[in-house]
Amino acid sequence: MSVWTMVGGPVFWILALLGAASIFVFLSRLMNLRRAQIDYQDFMRGVATVLEQHNPDEALAICDDTPAPVARIVAAAVRHRDQSARVLRETVDATGRAEVGRLERRLALLAIIAQAAPLLGLLGTVIGMTRVVLALNTDSLVTRVDLMGGMMQALVSTAAGLVVAVSVQVMYSMLHIRLERLVVDLEAAASEILALLSPRREVAG
Repeated sequence: MSVWTMVGGPVFWILALLGAASIFVFLSRLMNLRRAQIDYQDFMRGVATVLEQHNPDEALAICDDTPAPVARIVAAAVRHRDQSARVLRETVDATGRAEVGRLERRLALLAIIAQAAPLLGLLGTVIGMTRVVLALNTDSLVTRVDLMGGMMQALVSTAAGLVVAVSVQVMYSMLHIRLERLVVDLEAAASEILALLSPRREVAG
């Protein structure tokens, strides 16, 4: 067992668990966002081609074969293509919000950990310094080891809190940037499918 774990105290172990949980969340969310990212323009060209050929069932088949949020938004629009413009837009908007909410899952946990880690580190610092004060007040003969134990706990807790906070903040920022790019693609795809279906609905009407 390293000196860090021996002198860090219980706060160190809490921070270590939070750090491990953050890494797990980061990797799972990163893989999820990577799977969700597709070339939406190429996808939309394929859907537009079959819709122009008056083959909505094939368009839905393309969407079903594409496991991505863009495909689910387009599929919702195609299924409601005969509805009014207001209903069609509301359907696309609702599906888009649901997909974004699914992509944002657990990101809030990383933000909370990034904010809580420095405070936990500060708590460990207070606990460590309390050990020093108690040693000074209760023991008539205070040794260097007694003082160093509390001071090391304080320093290790502070360092661990900062390391976890900085690392998790970087993880959160990386995921947030990827999510923002994906949301832009979702909005663009939603606008394109609405523009594509509107003339067809007017002709049908």
